[in-house]
Amino acid sequence: MKTEAAEPHQRVDLPVSGMTCAACSRSIELALGAAPGVEHANVNLATNTATVEYDGARIGVGELVSTIEGLGYGVPAQEVRPGAEVPGYRRRLAVAVAFAAPVMYLGMTHRAPWLQLGLSLPVIFYAGAGFYVAAWKALRHGSANMNSLVSLGTGAAFLYSAYATLRGAHEVYFEAATTIVTLVLAGRLLEARAQGKAGEAIRRLLELAPATARVVRDGAEIEIAAAEVRPGDTVAVRPGERIPCDGKVVDGQSSVDESMLTGESIPVEKDVESPVFAGSINRVGSFRYLATNVGRGTMLERMIELVKRAQGSRAPVARLADVVSGYFTLGVLVAAIVTFAVWLWFAPFSQAMENAVAVLIIACPCALGLATPTAIMVATGRGAARGILFRGGEALEAAHRIDCVVLDKTGTITMGKPVVTKVTPAPGFGESELLQLAASAERNSEHPLGKAIVEAAAARGIALEAASDWSAQAGYGVRARVEGREVAVSRPGIQVTVDGRLSGEIEVADTLKPEAAEAVGTLRRMGIDVWMLTGDREETAEAIARAAGIEHVLAEVLPEGKVERVRKLQAEGKRVAMVGDGINDAPALAQANLGIAMGGGTDIAIEASGVTLMRNDLNGVAEAIQLSRSAMRVIRQNLFWAFAYNTVGIPVAAFGLLSPMLAAAAMALSSLTVVGNSLRLRTR
Repeated sequence: MKTEAAEPHQRVDLPVSGMTCAACSRSIELALGAAPGVEHANVNLATNTATVEYDGARIGVGELVSTIEGLGYGVPAQEVRPGAEVPGYRRRLAVAVAFAAPVMYLGMTHRAPWLQLGLSLPVIFYAGAGFYVAAWKALRHGSANMNSLVSLGTGAAFLYSAYATLRGAHEVYFEAATTIVTLVLAGRLLEARAQGKAGEAIRRLLELAPATARVVRDGAEIEIAAAEVRPGDTVAVRPGERIPCDGKVVDGQSSVDESMLTGESIPVEKDVESPVFAGSINRVGSFRYLATNVGRGTMLERMIELVKRAQGSRAPVARLADVVSGYFTLGVLVAAIVTFAVWLWFAPFSQAMENAVAVLIIACPCALGLATPTAIMVATGRGAARGILFRGGEALEAAHRIDCVVLDKTGTITMGKPVVTKVTPAPGFGESELLQLAASAERNSEHPLGKAIVEAAAARGIALEAASDWSAQAGYGVRARVEGREVAVSRPGIQVTVDGRLSGEIEVADTLKPEAAEAVGTLRRMGIDVWMLTGDREETAEAIARAAGIEHVLAEVLPEGKVERVRKLQAEGKRVAMVGDGINDAPALAQANLGIAMGGGTDIAIEASGVTLMRNDLNGVAEAIQLSRSAMRVIRQNLFWAFAYNTVGIPVAAFGLLSPMLAAAAMALSSLTVVGNSLRLRTR
């Protein structure tokens, strides 16, 4: 159970046990939504979670829990993981199969009603007990759900058969009651297992956080619980260990596997000042780092929270299913009563009851309740594995409609920092010598252009010399004495003079990301218009756009100009995705139909976006849209088959063309079809 924010507006995720269908989640959602002080309530059947936003000054968590428990559902102390019910279902199913099989055999031969009654008792009162208890609790609070349908059908068959046995009759339906309980349990077991697979993304992320950490105290390394690490602690990491919290390297070098963040398996080289993240794996060297973010502040915990919110949210396409399922159960009860009454007029009581039971069973709205949340769970889990984090079902749905992508330039299309692109020495100087002198003079500089020169020298393996008499002048450059020579590096154009003589020029530019042209090409092949907006000069913007294959460019624009361009495109009927990484992109990210933040960007940009690309790779834009398109296609397929199943199944059962046993099998099969179809997204 987890609460967020401060008074008066708060948010809590409550684990809920006992939900079995869309009617269950709908009844809880309506009850919570009607409670005073509740601003918004969302109950997700697939994740067994109720997410409530409320006014803490008017209502507390205890009252929310009481509301749920008052409906007959549980609020356990710990999170109810998808698939947690599997062991219980497995035990109950084993008992049901053991006793229902002989009952079915005896029923088909119309023999030994008293033995059938005795064999049916464990099935009804143990294996099926959960259905009847949940149905009774719902009835006490004036609601009905799938358990009500199962209980009415099997209970009617069992009680009528028990009454007939006491009267000495041989026309009994114990095999129908026990077989239906068995088939429904089998369906529940398979659904729970499938939901467990769908929820693997969060479990895998949770397992990444190590339980212990090795911190430096009084010069010695001691092992403590990872939860006890505090910002400012020095943490030691050895080869093969997982990193317990976020921080910055202060001593040592290594290669770190950050695939849990980015989806990329290639290790990232780490040196002093390099950032490290909780859950990533240290591969080779040992190092120490300063803890900066711990607990819920780490990137890993933020990822987990984003995935939880996404999997617990509802896509707008699910609203139709929500509305229908809210009234569906009562409608089915009426249909069953009408079926019974009509058949009783023309046929024996036993046949009327059998057809009414078949209507109750075939109409169980499991498939309808699972159609959307299972697809969202699998799709967002798949995205997380690829370093694509959807903030919620709304973002997942919005992405599939995108037909125009607007890209910021710096940090999105380009690397976001200057790099040396060309070294042109004057006569009498070589490239390496010129770069060595300039980098030695710039080694103490904090200017991005100076850092670019130092990094270029390091990349070429050039050793730097000591510099003395160092000075910097804002807007001009730096001066220093290197190996007895007076070296000056002027800015903004990089000209290097040695002892007052021009010795060469160094070109520095923000270069195109390696994947930019490929990513833009993929988007265009998908039928998506691509724009580039930047505050940079028009000549620079045009050059970058040509290299990336972008036709539409708007340069020298302020943040307000980016917002206006997004609005103009929207006014033209475009569904716009804005992709950026900086604070200045946040207004446009929020204005767009979908904001996509590069993972290497600012927290403000990430908070304003519906999708975050942890890999900081522009190809993730197309991947996110393609995953959304696949997910929405699966959701529509699920909803179609769920509605079609009930639309066709109820009349067939009402006309007496479907036995209760076949209805139970068909009901379980429909749910498995929906979940199985959603699981296909794991390989997309």
